[in-house]
Amino acid sequence: MVTLTHLSVEDPDDGSPLLPQAVEAATPTPVLHRQRVITKTDLREFFLTRSENLAFSLVLLIGCYSAILIPAYFPLDKVATLSDDNQLPKDLVRTHILVLLNRSASLLSGPCQPRWCLDHLKPLSCSAGLLDIPVFVQKDRPVSWDLSPPQGLQGSEEHLALALASLPQPGLPPSLRSEGSCRRCVVVGNGGVLHGSHLGSDIDRYDIIIRLNNAPVPGFEKDAGSRTTIRLIYPEAAPHTANEYKKTTMVALVVFKSLDLDWLTSVITKQPLSFWSKMWFWREVVDYIPLTPESFRILHPEIIHKTGQVLQKYALKQGNMVPTLGASAVVMALQLCDHVSLAGFGYDMQHPGARLHYYETIRMDAMKAQVVHDVSAEKLFLRDLVAAGAVTDLTGALSQQCRG
Repeated sequence: MVTLTHLSVEDPDDGSPLLPQAVEAATPTPVLHRQRVITKTDLREFFLTRSENLAFSLVLLIGCYSAILIPAYFPLDKVATLSDDNQLPKDLVRTHILVLLNRSASLLSGPCQPRWCLDHLKPLSCSAGLLDIPVFVQKDRPVSWDLSPPQGLQGSEEHLALALASLPQPGLPPSLRSEGSCRRCVVVGNGGVLHGSHLGSDIDRYDIIIRLNNAPVPGFEKDAGSRTTIRLIYPEAAPHTANEYKKTTMVALVVFKSLDLDWLTSVITKQPLSFWSKMWFWREVVDYIPLTPESFRILHPEIIHKTGQVLQKYALKQGNMVPTLGASAVVMALQLCDHVSLAGFGYDMQHPGARLHYYETIRMDAMKAQVVHDVSAEKLFLRDLVAAGAVTDLTGALSQQCRG
């Protein structure tokens, strides 16, 4: 016969007992408590066995974790949001897609007019800070040393010298230096507004296609296109899959710390970084990129610096502003091309359940957690560029927000 010995459960916060105690007894002696007699049979019916208790606890634990985690990672197309296609009538979705495709086709079918962007920048008060900025670091041109990365290269002189020594062509490639040709650029942002746009084939028709960080291409060609002329990255955001570098002409490094230059040198020369160096990256970095040394460049920090200065005019708080790679890519495109279009730009913070990125189901409210970038200032800046006609918003989110 099994007996119960000092069975007691206490509240972990205040130590008060939650269940009655059972005193050890050699024989099943009934206990008189007022007019109710409690026996061991009653206790066995009241308490769960040890195995039953363990099973119940596991079920409860799994249920709690599921209640917390499933909503955060639930596929977005099954979550009721205002911006999802499945929540809109099919004819309205088709109409929206046709509007985007007609706008893009009309733009591409028109003549390419030299200096279009520069001519339409002039009315903007910030135009002076957006002109004649060097795009890539070159050996024969000095770099601003009085600012530390990412807005300068102060303190990174030795790291830069080694990186430039490994680059056969550190400046502009011949295809971008040609005189007399009119070039069209498209900066493909990572925004969820690109999802379902069907703009991929039109994006591939541009002369220069700029992509950001590890935004995927394979599997998303219908909306995002398949070609990449320039992919702006920093080490922690470089794609790890070789497929992402197919149909890629160039990778441009954005320097946020001196170690980023060491990483670039390692990738180009195929000499691995030391274990100690890798420890200083905030996430695992790729060791190999399947491109030739001629395909790498270093983005000039003046692009980041000037973009931050322009954004400061739109910011509510004064201070040293670090722009996103998206805003920096737009400023870079203004230096390279006569016509600049944007696709996948415009965070819709008024709808926290909207898709944040075109390639995953993380929702818009995730942007609230970041404190590095001022996306509101960037939105105002891009809106002004669109309103002035300096750039074209293919996916329409910036124009919609102008009306908001």
